[in-house]
Amino acid sequence: MPSPVNAHGKVADNIDYGIPIDYTGYEWFKDPPPPREEPPQSMPPTATEPYIPLPGVVEQNEMFMTALQAAPHVLYARFKQYGQLGVLAWCSEFSEMIDNLKQLGFEGNMFVNTRAQALKTCEDILKMKLDIKMQIIVMYLSSQIMRLRRFLDGDKQWDDYPEPNFPVDPRAYYSNN
Repeated sequence: MPSPVNAHGKVADNIDYGIPIDYTGYEWFKDPPPPREEPPQSMPPTATEPYIPLPGVVEQNEMFMTALQAAPHVLYARFKQYGQLGVLAWCSEFSEMIDNLKQLGFEGNMFVNTRAQALKTCEDILKMKLDIKMQIIVMYLSSQIMRLRRFLDGDKQWDDYPEPNFPVDPRAYYSNN
């Protein structure tokens, strides 16, 4: 038998067969449901076991701590050795480290001190006074730091990014060089 359809084209929830049903004398909720059993108040709260990370997780966090602490120094060394292109190459490596940090975080294995060091590394990199003329490299470096910060603390707003310094009149830029 097909499902009955109401005036709006939807399947009706109830079916009226036209047979009146007599409910007189029927006692609704005659037998109430049994009361819920509440646990006795004397039981102590259940204690959770302390989290003990696996040795591989500890080692992974220590490696990230070392890499994050060294990151500003490596960036400076690349800048001194290769100039602006060294910064660009370092940004690519830093992007890979960010991806791996995000994976560690998604797995729930990032320690609080690793997160704090990552945020400190971002601050230290932005405090560096690198003479980068190519604004696209400055923007790429800033976007990598922004990407890591957004993952670590998405609610916070930072205002320590370098201001782009684009020439207003392109002829003025080419006449000076």
